[in-house]
Amino acid sequence: MTHVYFREHGGGQALSRYLLDNPAVCRSKTVLDLGSGCGASAIAAKLCGAAHIVSNDIDAVAAIATRMNCELNGLEPLVCVTDNMIGSEPEGFDLILLGDMFYDEDLAGSLHNWLDHCIKSHGTQVLIGDPGRAQFEEHSIRRLLQQVAQFELPESVREENYGLSWSSVWCYRPEL
Repeated sequence: MTHVYFREHGGGQALSRYLLDNPAVCRSKTVLDLGSGCGASAIAAKLCGAAHIVSNDIDAVAAIATRMNCELNGLEPLVCVTDNMIGSEPEGFDLILLGDMFYDEDLAGSLHNWLDHCIKSHGTQVLIGDPGRAQFEEHSIRRLLQQVAQFELPESVREENYGLSWSSVWCYRPEL
């Protein structure tokens, strides 16, 4: 990606970098970027050849930032949905991306249940980016994750993330 407007947190940065380094993960797939923020991970998926991408964030400003970032990167606008998709019937996404979504215990529990349903009903692959927040590290979902990558965070992102210096990408595997 050449430009990003709006800040991207550590988990989203790691997830975007992972996709750009491993384009086959999302090539020709239907992708949902849940809690997309500025859309960096959705844009990375598009740059890697994803067939269809939905960028989802309940913050309308995030949809505007995603559209701006698409324009800055010379891409057609992505589908942006501002309804809360957690708990909804999954639409057959091949891949769900979540960056920095485990910041609240209640939200983490809802995510766990919904992601489990997506995987069991549609065989969806789930990738999670997180810099090691306590709510993530201590949640029961951690035992179902396999680390696939780890990246050092830039100094500016460390300051915004309470000094956390690394961010990891995890693959959710409920069969573990």
